[in-house]
Amino acid sequence: MLKDVAARAGVSTSTASLAFAGDRRVLEATRTRVLAAAAELGYAGPDPLARSLRRGRSRVVGVVVGDRLGYAFADPLAVVQLDALADEVGALGAGLLLIGGVEDDPARLAVVEQSPVDAVVFATCGGDDDPALDLLLRRRVPVVGIEGPYRDGVHLVELDNRGAARRVASHLADLGHERAAVVTLPWGPHRRSGWLEGPRRAARAYNDAWERLAGTEDVLGAGAGPLPAWESGANSREEGEAAARALLCDDGGRLLPAADRPTAVVAQSDLLAVGVVTAARALGLAVPGDLSVTGYDGVETPWLGGDRLTTARQDAAARGREAGRLVAALLAGQHPERVELPVELVVGTTTAPPRSAGRQG
Repeated sequence: MLKDVAARAGVSTSTASLAFAGDRRVLEATRTRVLAAAAELGYAGPDPLARSLRRGRSRVVGVVVGDRLGYAFADPLAVVQLDALADEVGALGAGLLLIGGVEDDPARLAVVEQSPVDAVVFATCGGDDDPALDLLLRRRVPVVGIEGPYRDGVHLVELDNRGAARRVASHLADLGHERAAVVTLPWGPHRRSGWLEGPRRAARAYNDAWERLAGTEDVLGAGAGPLPAWESGANSREEGEAAARALLCDDGGRLLPAADRPTAVVAQSDLLAVGVVTAARALGLAVPGDLSVTGYDGVETPWLGGDRLTTARQDAAARGREAGRLVAALLAGQHPERVELPVELVVGTTTAPPRSAGRQG
């Protein structure tokens, strides 16, 4: 069809192609004549994907997110991060291809194997053993990871998750808390909700969850053994509520005596923490009077009304921007160093000293 357009416009096929590409070497009058001929013939122009592949670039950056694409839009931190990443990638003249699904899902792996991408960003802490990563490294696709995967060939945007968790735990210890429990993020790709124990707890699947639990136990678990930990199947308020009921109630759903329940719950995200606060208050507990609750992320939590969550605040936009900059550097043939971003303890109104044993709720 391009040949027909060129013939009608009275130019060579190469000139017609340059006119569609916006090449400055083509006179404006010639470009106008080519576009008019194309309109008459109903031709929309060369396939942009085929053209970009001929140039050695697809102008597409893949983004691997949790096990469902809905995760990318339900988590406020992920939304801000993706928005910043899209801005950086857009400046390169490229767009984002979101890739979701369980790690060993054949459909997901087919997308990873067959999609023409210039680079891929693991945006939600991919597992080190993700088979999609093996495919990408085999294809020699540049890979950027935000908090993982931790593998040779992956260029990282990191957080000091363990150090940040220690600071949160130290805040609780300084307040006098000795009985704490943890609500973790999903521990690995095959997600479940339940007590985190045994071989599953010993496995290091998702690095962010493992490091945050390790940092908490460095302080609050010292000498007392592993802290009670409930694994969430997703990063959501609903999962936080379910976790709180498991930690605070007996098998019949009745509130445990004060001496038998934790005085503080460390949630590994703000969304989970909001769920814990909501469930605790529904059970008649005062937060922070009867139960102190902490989060992680520093996102807006309007569900708490006038309360401000005690949390470890990170810069979600900076995560996306730095990942985009690593992509740009890799596509320019550079070998960028890993980036480590700061995490700040923010003390809100959801933590306070524990009540004495004589004042049971």
